[in-house]
Amino acid sequence: MSDAVLEVEDLRVHYLTRFGTRVQAVDGVTFSLKEGEILGIAGESGCGKTTLVSGCMGLYIPPLYHTSGDVRIAGKSIIGMTLEQNRKEVLGRKISMIPQGALNSLNPTRKIKDLATDMILSHDEKADKRDIYERLRERFSRIGLDAEHVLNAYPVQLPAGTKQRVVIGISTLLNPKVVIADEPTSALDVSTQKAVIRLLFDLMDQGIIASMLFITHELPLLRHVSSRIAVMYAGEIVELGTTEQVIFDPRQPYTKALMGSMLSAEPGQRDRKPIAIEGAPPNLALPIHGCRFAERCPSVRPDCREKQQVIRMVAGREVRCQYAS
Repeated sequence: MSDAVLEVEDLRVHYLTRFGTRVQAVDGVTFSLKEGEILGIAGESGCGKTTLVSGCMGLYIPPLYHTSGDVRIAGKSIIGMTLEQNRKEVLGRKISMIPQGALNSLNPTRKIKDLATDMILSHDEKADKRDIYERLRERFSRIGLDAEHVLNAYPVQLPAGTKQRVVIGISTLLNPKVVIADEPTSALDVSTQKAVIRLLFDLMDQGIIASMLFITHELPLLRHVSSRIAVMYAGEIVELGTTEQVIFDPRQPYTKALMGSMLSAEPGQRDRKPIAIEGAPPNLALPIHGCRFAERCPSVRPDCREKQQVIRMVAGREVRCQYAS
């Protein structure tokens, strides 16, 4: 039996436009996540990260559809579940998400205690509201909040850092096995980013979170967050290895270009000027032949445009490039 908490196997997910065109936003993604592990997923905007998140949670709401492949949480497949079954048995309990744009995800017309209570009642309709309130006070205090004040406040009355903690608190109320943090620090200043990341680490140390997927377009940020990194491009994983391998010794051309396009505070890289990646990703609504990065790759060769690239092992990590070494 696998010791992975989350297993994604050859997952393909597509959008269907109103004109009937299929856009294959996630195409053949495979990875696993072990208990206690943080896996970072990085790539440009539009590479499929957030669509992959929906696929991992079983949230196939039109125009998003499951094409093929499997997602297993604690060994059990969630593919084929109805949305109602998914909400009762999976979401919140087994897998939960700290959403992108978390600061705007709280209903401004309701108090925090009412939003959090609804989360618990949606999974346990018989729960006593007095017991729920004590539970909320304990959990919010545990994550460093003034529970009495925060629970009785409206979101608009709270600063950004506190609201982010509230969202994290609500997302982890049921102690999910996997938490997906979808760019949780993108709207925060540097000091608040650090506090949020420290909080996520604390929740893992306390056993509230078992494992985490950390989604970001800032590849250098994962140096301080994850143990492994998967780099996505145009719906595919193009490199998957340890954080040290991907950050300091990338082998896939897109990973090299992505690192080169970003500012980094790492020793030896502080004076390096970022270099933009020329061109744009391919149109996923059209048939793609050959390497998806070929039109932007500085090392492209003639057959790269004709031969589809497959994942292979290179220097101890998975790389999607026949010429990587």
